[in-house]
Amino acid sequence: MPQLNPNPWFFILLMSWTAFSLIIQPKLLSFTTTNPPSTKPKVTPKTTPWAWPWT
Repeated sequence: MPQLNPNPWFFILLMSWTAFSLIIQPKLLSFTTTNPPSTKPKVTPKTTPWAWPWT
């Protein structure tokens, strides 16, 4: 059964993770976020309870 032979697939796995970790990931992390976190305090909206007709 050739799919149980890890010889070519293990090398491909290692090379793809190396490329992701060393090349792709730093390029992606260098971008700034479009919505930076806000320093304003969160305001909770005032909600009124529902007026049920049978209570």
